[in-house]
Amino acid sequence: MEMQDHNNENGVKKPAPAPQSDMIQKITGSFGRFQLLICFFIFLSKFPVAFHQMAIIFLAPRTPYTCLDNNSTDVCPCSSPEYDTSVFTSTMISEWDLICDKRWLTSFTQTLFQLGTLIGSVLFGMASDRFGRKKPLLLGVVLQVSMGVGAAYAPDYWTFTILRFIVGMSVGGTMVTGFVIVMETVGTQYRDTISALYQVPFNLGHMLLPVFGYFFRDFSVFQLAISVPGVILLSYFIVIPESPRWLIAVRRTDQAIDILERIAKTNGRPTENIKSDVETFQAAVDKNNLKKGNILDLVRTPNLRKNIIAMSVNWLTCGYCFYGVSQYVGQLSGNIFVNVAASASVTLLGTFSAVLLLKIIGRKTIVIVFNFICALCLIILAMIPEGVGSVVCASIGVVASFIVFVVVYLYCSELFPTVVRNAALGTSSMMARVGSMVAPFVIDLQSVAGWLPPVAFAIVPLIAGFMTFLLPETKGCELMTTIEEGERFGKRVSTGSNNVKN
Repeated sequence: MEMQDHNNENGVKKPAPAPQSDMIQKITGSFGRFQLLICFFIFLSKFPVAFHQMAIIFLAPRTPYTCLDNNSTDVCPCSSPEYDTSVFTSTMISEWDLICDKRWLTSFTQTLFQLGTLIGSVLFGMASDRFGRKKPLLLGVVLQVSMGVGAAYAPDYWTFTILRFIVGMSVGGTMVTGFVIVMETVGTQYRDTISALYQVPFNLGHMLLPVFGYFFRDFSVFQLAISVPGVILLSYFIVIPESPRWLIAVRRTDQAIDILERIAKTNGRPTENIKSDVETFQAAVDKNNLKKGNILDLVRTPNLRKNIIAMSVNWLTCGYCFYGVSQYVGQLSGNIFVNVAASASVTLLGTFSAVLLLKIIGRKTIVIVFNFICALCLIILAMIPEGVGSVVCASIGVVASFIVFVVVYLYCSELFPTVVRNAALGTSSMMARVGSMVAPFVIDLQSVAGWLPPVAFAIVPLIAGFMTFLLPETKGCELMTTIEEGERFGKRVSTGSNNVKN
């Protein structure tokens, strides 16, 4: 699952909308045919995101070998390995002998991919603010397709890993810009639901991955097969317009008016007053332009500092557990295709569960409960033998972590004021990438002891669950604007003999 940065609307439930927000929605409507088409096309980009982010499961699955030196299996050192090709005809491990002292290179290629995703999120986020939403999105799609196909023909490990690193950057870019486009297109009241449903195509892509793995047993052919479908996204050159909100923000008013008129016609809305409405909107934006905060503002005051630390730990936990345990499922005994499909299927249920839970339960409660469920399942996983039970425990752990992942994005958006919301989301998302970069090396601990990876994965959500008790609840609260409001939020203040929570 992945997460998106650099969007200061971010799918949050707004208070009574500001006049300028109302103006855009008045012109386009909150959710009509145009918004539906944009969601459809942008949601398609999440399929290749899932393919590439989870591909390591089938690029480097467990690959048994027999050492011809002494006719022993899976021993080190081994200068003449003969690999078992009964399930996969070729893997990264068998192609480049990534065993024994080179075993760490398997984890390194995934860590470098996640580093690329982190860097891409930052760079493409900056580019989308500077050059508009559409151009960085198109660049990300072109890089994703070209570098993904190129990796399938890589002649050696390092070429393959570097190309995958660039694919990771493109994945980060398409996630950032795609999500921003969706959130700037749909109406305020739909953003919390759409931000959660945005994860559905990722879940479906994860579920399709075992199908690719089943029919393409050679890792290079598999890499090619998951890269080619991205060609469909080249349709963005034609079907995705530039964001009118961005155009107005950079004073390209005439172009914004033209696009808004087309949107209004598509949605069956009146177009007569669009020009005057946009001029009113432009004036309101200029008048209400707030000075943006930065990352240092998150740690200058004690309440915000506490909140960003606790939230960052939660995001790190999500990246660490979701990607790590999902990859670990592929290493369990049994049918790898069934195991991965089962794990992926429950994350889809988790997404729909998150949508429902967000409507009826507080954000804080969801995060605490599902962090503890994740930790409990992983502790049980460490104590039981591999088999159906271990797959079930791992799958529940994955879905619990994914539910937290869906919720913390909205929680983080509501917890911090407007002037530092992007900084908070960017910082938190970077911590999620750090977690996903560390996770592959945790899986390697199974060579030391089989129970070590589940225990190492369980400790972190346990810590995150307890740290979440420090955070205030945000459900039903108005979004804050200034640093002062953010510092007061959730604090207990003394009024005579009573304590009142702001």
